[in-house]
Amino acid sequence: MPLVEHLRELRRRLIIAVLAILIGTIVGWILYPSAFDFLKQPYVDGIAPLLERKGFDAKLVLSGGVGSAFSFRLKFALVIGLVISAPVWIGQIWAFVLPALHHNERRWAYLLTAIGAPLFAGGVVVGYLVLPKGIEVLIGFAPESIDLLLTLGDYLNFVVRTVLVFGIAAQIPLVVILLNRLGVVSGRQLASARPWTVIGIFVFAAVATPSTDPLTMLFLAVPMVLLYLVSEVIARVTDRRKAQTAPEELSDDEASPLD
Repeated sequence: MPLVEHLRELRRRLIIAVLAILIGTIVGWILYPSAFDFLKQPYVDGIAPLLERKGFDAKLVLSGGVGSAFSFRLKFALVIGLVISAPVWIGQIWAFVLPALHHNERRWAYLLTAIGAPLFAGGVVVGYLVLPKGIEVLIGFAPESIDLLLTLGDYLNFVVRTVLVFGIAAQIPLVVILLNRLGVVSGRQLASARPWTVIGIFVFAAVATPSTDPLTMLFLAVPMVLLYLVSEVIARVTDRRKAQTAPEELSDDEASPLD
């Protein structure tokens, strides 16, 4: 395509993606009551033990003026819209990129997408499940003589950040396998770097998790380590297959065959 045609194609893809997000946001606005109950459930589960043990009242509040309720609902609806319309706008991105890829590259793109999407979804689910524990630990630092007032905006940011961190961390095997297929790292290099990688994973988990408790850090670090070990095994199998199918290398002083 000429450059102008590429720009027109990009504009068409962007319009479709924006319309899909807009429709998803409208659906999120309609589903707001039930979705908000689902959102606040980790908060309720996390603070319920503290309400009994410490005897203070922890509340979710809105702050920022008269329009704060509308702003929060719109922001929450936009988050829901991005999630609902993800297959559409991600599909538009792929539709714009795939024509530039060769057949083999397209096959790997489809395979990586098929693997990456369930891994990301699994990481999001784990992040949502550990939210109550993280909230309980963080709220536990509040003195017993005060009431804790947490704004809905801060709580939404906390939830989104937590599930995104867990979802992105679940992509470790995908990244490692991709680097191995590109020839950047080998299975033997991954094995030799394993101790430092494990230390780096625990440091990343300690920094990335919004809560400071070791249990939440372990919920993130242990699956990452296991996924890294699985990707190391896959990389070793891939290297062994490459060695079996690759032509035998000749030394510098050895003559190559004529045919």
